[in-house]
Amino acid sequence: MALYVYKFGGTSVGTVERIKAVAEKVKTAQDLGDRIVVVVSAMSGETNRLIGLAKEIQVQPTEREMDVLISTGEQVTVALLSMALHEIGCDACSYTGGQVKILTDSSHTKARIRKIDDTRIHANLNQGKVVVVAGFQGVDEHDNITTLGRGGSDTTAVALAAALKADECLIFTDVDGVYTTDPRVEPKARRLDRITFEEMLEMASLGSKVLQIRSVEFAGKYNVALRVLSSFTEGCGTLITYEESSMESALISGIAFNRDEAKLTITGVPDRPGVASTILGPIADANIEVDMIVQNIADDATTDFTFTVHRNDYQRALAILEQTCAELGARKVTGDNTIVKVSIVGVGMRSHAGIASTMFKTLASEGINIRMISTSEIKISVVVDEKYLELAVRALHAAFKLDQAVAA
Repeated sequence: MALYVYKFGGTSVGTVERIKAVAEKVKTAQDLGDRIVVVVSAMSGETNRLIGLAKEIQVQPTEREMDVLISTGEQVTVALLSMALHEIGCDACSYTGGQVKILTDSSHTKARIRKIDDTRIHANLNQGKVVVVAGFQGVDEHDNITTLGRGGSDTTAVALAAALKADECLIFTDVDGVYTTDPRVEPKARRLDRITFEEMLEMASLGSKVLQIRSVEFAGKYNVALRVLSSFTEGCGTLITYEESSMESALISGIAFNRDEAKLTITGVPDRPGVASTILGPIADANIEVDMIVQNIADDATTDFTFTVHRNDYQRALAILEQTCAELGARKVTGDNTIVKVSIVGVGMRSHAGIASTMFKTLASEGINIRMISTSEIKISVVVDEKYLELAVRALHAAFKLDQAVAA
């Protein structure tokens, strides 16, 4: 008898009708003999509504109380889904993260899972029940309610699948799988039958919004078979797995992009040991995350230092860098918040040469100037002007023939 963990996101349970549809899907699986654990998010829009209420009361809400508040969204959903299952003759029992129990650290609003007690879940499954668990939440060692951060229900589902040694973790969402790129930008984007954990991690970190990064990390660490598929249409979705020999012919699996980029440059910095730390130290102290970094040494014993940050942090980072510029006696600071990052991702890069040159030639042929380049074993990222985003994605998609399925 197979054991599956199903996870349904906010849009999948956004209305009473959709909750009833989820219940029918779950009952069908159980009728086929499967044992089912369901993890659900809050109904779409509910978490934002609760956050809005909090900010009407307190400008900077207390994090512990925020967790108490926003965790109620999932509690509503588990109860309603269990009721819907009862209504169609399917025995079910709902649990909060604290009841399961999902033990986390005490980092409110961004807690990390430490341990899961699966005793109660196994007991219910052995009684023939469907177990419905609130995603996104847990408790710390002091029994304080904690939440796992936005998208945390994905992590809850994967963690439960690992603890229960489930046969597969199925993430039901509003898309029918992982695509070679965003179909809204490139209509010829193709759904992938499978993708490796490494590739999915890169895609998630580079801007793909299909899965929370932490859930993919968790799945890879504990070897949880993970599948992304649609709540609304039938299909096998995309399986996220370890690299297999049948994948070796696929050079590039997908193209990711991130619109939320900004670039800062400080020029004429005296070239001496520790200069990078002097520049980036104050940025890090302000809790601003730096992504790509390029340093160029000039003949006059100075250096130009360029890095990218999230666009929301641009103004703060610019102010900090201008102060650093004055302290170092550098020439000037410039910035640009009209850039984007476009990346090609694929495990096939490891064994094939010429990927980078193909990428650069393709962009050049479209008149797209590359501002920065970053590479790793399975990805190449470039920074380009924002106005070229869609053109770059479409051109690269065509150049690497991503609209064509690769023969096994």
